[in-house]
Amino acid sequence: MITISTLQVIPSEIASLYELSFPIEERRNLSAQQELLEAGALQLQIVKNDDIFAGFVFCWVLTDFIFIEHFAIDTSQRGGGIGSKVMTLLQAQYPRIVLEVEPPHSTDAERRIRFYESLGFQSYPYIYRQPSYLAGGAPLEMLLMQTGMSAEEDTFSGISIEIYREVYGI
Repeated sequence: MITISTLQVIPSEIASLYELSFPIEERRNLSAQQELLEAGALQLQIVKNDDIFAGFVFCWVLTDFIFIEHFAIDTSQRGGGIGSKVMTLLQAQYPRIVLEVEPPHSTDAERRIRFYESLGFQSYPYIYRQPSYLAGGAPLEMLLMQTGMSAEEDTFSGISIEIYREVYGI
């Protein structure tokens, strides 16, 4: 059985999976993540499969949607439908979800996009750049995907502005 519960402290298994799953330019350092958790801005959900660690979700509850900043399933648990079950549970709790994905320039990126599309997510066809997590780093070209929201450009603009302000502090 898949369970999701909220944590206030980043345990070692999440720290390891976070650093393994996301390149340094696509993540904060762990101490900055922990500070955001303690401030109540960021939420951390641990995913368990029959009481065994299976993954995590870092997300932000924003004005009209949640923004999933990082989502990963442990390599030992992948391929069994856990990711789909987690997203289905989140969609039941939060009808409007937004997340960033890399453009389809690699097999892995294409697979991720198909995964989210299979769950009803749609890509916005507008240019989106993820601000750098690294001081002085260049922004990264990404796609914004959403479910439960309008595909209109002004909705995209409003979402982007709120993510830039609340998540990236710009």
